[in-house]
Amino acid sequence: MVYKCLIVDDESLARELLETHLSQLENFKVIASCSSAIEAHKILQTENVDLLFLDIEMPVLKGTDFFKTLKQKPRVIFTTAYREYAIEGFELNAVDYLLKPITFVRFFQAIEKFVDSQKSPPKFNENIPTQESYIFVQSNKKNIKINFDDVTYIESIKDYIRIHLPSSSIMVKHGITAFEEKLDERFLRVHRSYIVNTTKVSAYTRQDVEIGSIEIPFGDFYKANALKVLKEL
Repeated sequence: MVYKCLIVDDESLARELLETHLSQLENFKVIASCSSAIEAHKILQTENVDLLFLDIEMPVLKGTDFFKTLKQKPRVIFTTAYREYAIEGFELNAVDYLLKPITFVRFFQAIEKFVDSQKSPPKFNENIPTQESYIFVQSNKKNIKINFDDVTYIESIKDYIRIHLPSSSIMVKHGITAFEEKLDERFLRVHRSYIVNTTKVSAYTRQDVEIGSIEIPFGDFYKANALKVLKEL
């Protein structure tokens, strides 16, 4: 399979470096290389893109803001000279975040992450569970089994997450976005800092979702999708 790539960066040298790196991979093809989000938007209207290399700090429209506007989002690897944008990049479920100048070794690591993410999951079969109904997490030097049925919601606190259960909670050193990928379809991201178990939702408004007496706000980026999912339950 050949993966179609789009490079977006206002610096010509940065674009050329990525093109050089990609030219060494036979399964990756650069379909376009452009200097602005506006130009990239036009290309995405007519081309199917598998992987987007997107600079964050660009004039007129930042890469992260541009990515948020896309209805059909390709997988994205953010590139930037500014380390402080890393959290925002990963909150957008980026494959990776590359800090300039981008070495081939670091670039190749990002490509491997992308390829791994494209591996097809097993086809659904009613008689074979596609995912475990529990997970083991490490807390206080113990590996603790958490049943998904027991989780009410998950809260991000800096480099940790707090897993809330009916009568207790467990603090785990883990990023919320990476942890989200381990959960099943009953869990819904409603905010950059919150994931809820939809089976535990007792009510919701256009501002927040309620689990018993707990009110959890919608984040601007997650609100539209969260409301759509909740309406379909």
